[in-house]
Amino acid sequence: MGLFNRSKKTTTEAATVVSEPGTSFVSDLAGDYVLDPSHTRLGFSARHAMVTKVRGNFEDFEGSAHIDTTTPANSKVEVSIQAASVTTGNEQRDGHLKTPDFFDIENHPTISFTSTNVKRDGSEWAITGDLTINGVSKPVTIDFEETGSAKDPYGNTRIGFEGATTIDRTDWNLNFNTTLETGGVLVSEKIKLEFDISAIAQVPTVA
Repeated sequence: MGLFNRSKKTTTEAATVVSEPGTSFVSDLAGDYVLDPSHTRLGFSARHAMVTKVRGNFEDFEGSAHIDTTTPANSKVEVSIQAASVTTGNEQRDGHLKTPDFFDIENHPTISFTSTNVKRDGSEWAITGDLTINGVSKPVTIDFEETGSAKDPYGNTRIGFEGATTIDRTDWNLNFNTTLETGGVLVSEKIKLEFDISAIAQVPTVA
């Protein structure tokens, strides 16, 4: 059994998904990489008013990774996000997210993730690390799947990953909520974190 249990899509579900097959430019992903912010999404979704989902992402971030395919535990991932760059497509909502009700950007401008352990099962990875929001650090594990590798028109070697995990925002003191007259709350406590990663290989510097 693999590290991650994934439910298979039904025929009906699969028929609604249209995607291009990934490419495989490199056979071994080992090396050092940096995130390409213009082709990477660090996103989230939350249920609103118990009936629909609101999706958002962060636009200002940087990150690096050292991938060791032989000994995955030696791999390392670090990401730093500017909380003020949060966007959900609604200016008023974005403004509220920046207040002490949520990210409190004046006192805690940065969201960070530093890995503490990495596991691999074929093309699937489990990255455990400390996620820091609002000055609170909690361990989380994010499941990732390799989506391919390629050389772009500028000569860069790129690798791709997709990943997700679900957290309880109250663990990071993101406690704001409003009770609805019809029952339930305005914003779900469970938040899904979603990652579409494009990372560029770093060429070793010759001394």
